[in-house]
Formats: sequence, C-alpha cells, structure tokens
Amino acid sequence: MTLQQLKYVTKIAETGSISDAARDLFVSQPSLTKALGELEKELGIRIFHRTNKGISLSKDGEIFLGYARQVLDQTALIEEKYMHATSGKLEFCVSTQHYSFAVNAFVDLIKEYGKNAYDFKLRETQTYEIIEDVAHMKSEIGILYLNDFNEKVLRKIMKINNLEFTELVVASPHVFISNEHPLAGNAYVTMEDLEEYPYLSYEQGEHNSFYYSEEIFSTEIRKKNIRVRDRATLFNLVIGLNGYTVSSGILDSGLNGENIIAVPLHHEGDMHIGYVTRSKSVLTTLGAIYIEALKKAVH
Repeated sequence: MTLQQLKYVTKIAETGSISDAARDLFVSQPSLTKALGELEKELGIRIFHRTNKGISLSKDGEIFLGYARQVLDQTALIEEKYMHATSGKLEFCVSTQHYSFAVNAFVDLIKEYGKNAYDFKLRETQTYEIIEDVAHMKSEIGILYLNDFNEKVLRKIMKINNLEFTELVVASPHVFISNEHPLAGNAYVTMEDLEEYPYLSYEQGEHNSFYYSEEIFSTEIRKKNIRVRDRATLFNLVIGLNGYTVSSGILDSGLNGENIIAVPLHHEGDMHIGYVTRSKSVLTTLGAIYIEALKKAVH
C-alpha cells in the first residue's frame, strides 16, 4: 500500500468516477484501475462497488476512506513542518446551517493550520444539502440542530444515509434583532410582541419542508415573511426593516458587529445543536481539530 494509492482512492470517492479521477490525476484510466485492483487485493476488501450506473463505496470502503484521509492529512502536516513542501495542499470541508460559531471555529482552524498552502471549504447551505454533503463525503462534518419537532424525521434520514449526530450544546430559542429595534430593551419577547415585524428565514429550495427549517418554531403563522439565502443579507434586513429571525442566541459581535443582538424568546422548546459525521468513520486530524474549535466556540 502506498500514499499514491490512498490519493487514488480519495479522488475516485470525490469524483464518483474512475474516468473523472484519472483525468484529474493525469493518469490513464487503465493504470488507475490496475492500482485500485492491486490495493483491494492487498487489503482483501472491495473498496468500490462497480455497476452499469457507476461506482459507489462499499461499507469496507467507507471505513478505509476515513483512515486514508487521516493518513494523507498527517502526511501533509509532516511535509509542511519538516520538508517545507509547497505542494499537496491540506484539504478540509464542512457544511453548516448559518451559525457564526461555525465560522469562528473555521477561522481558528485556518489560523493554526492554514499555513503555506491549503484548500478549505465552508459551506453555509440548506439543511438537506448538509446531510447530502456528508453522506456523499463532499464534507467531512455537517452542523445542524434537532428539536422535538424535527428530530424524528431528521434522525430517520440520517440513519438511512449512515450518518450519526453528536450533540454540542443545548440552546434556548432567541430572536436576533437590531440594537435599534423597538423591542431591543426587553428582557424577553413573545410571539405576540413580534407579530407586526417581518420574519426572516433561510429558504430551503426544493426541499422546503418545515422539518428542514433552520428556525425553530417554523410552523408558526406569520403575516410578514421574507426568505433569504445568506447570513449577510438576513442581517442587513434585520437592521433595515426591524425584522427578526429565530435562532440559538449564540452570536459573535466580532464577526457580526454590534448592530445585531440576541433577545430570549418566551417559548418552550430547545435546540440541540451538534455535528453530523459518517457512522463509525474516523475523523481526520483537521476534522478532530475543528470539532474541538467548535466546542470552544459554542461555550
């Protein structure tokens, strides 16, 4: 087994195609197929299932891929430290709902390990895509929340996709509003207090289900609704229209500015915020470091 073979396996898993992987790796398809066959024979496992529709990871392949990525990450860190390597960029991707603490942790990760060369991705995206990204190994980690309303449905979807959820923190619901909002001085607010103000939420595209909503109490009926795709737009509308959104209350003024504040929402129910990974997978070095940064950020 060689590092080159590990790189081949990770590229095939990433592209979902031996021909596409061969193109990206600048090797011939027969050479790549041969190298993969030799590795599977050496290990005594089938890493990929081949069908007329393409290839997919086997159960053994999923476990092996986790170890392979960890080895490649460690190799890149060793080369960076001792060989001053300029090639072989560190790679890492996380998909998340729109949480500032996820960005904080990402910043901490890059400050510590994003040195001469890296290729990191932070995808603030829709809930369904978070699950899809982790299930198809586009992202190593996904960040979302569960509550009494969505937990049964989301856990079923995660089980089908061979994913597991690990809780980071239990947060009580808050509203994010402008510091100039008429309700900004309140110790807490109620749904009745908010009735006349625009409600801002993140759209979920074609998977627009209450269960995928980022905002707790998504089934509440509001007179004024605005849906957006990104956090900057949402916060601009919060300020410009005296709007509000419902979230965890975990807010970082360093990233979001002093104009947005969190006020407790008088309503029963909690948000169990955590991260999603492949079941029984081994976190890469960068993945483990990011999780520790997340724990620090949420507390």
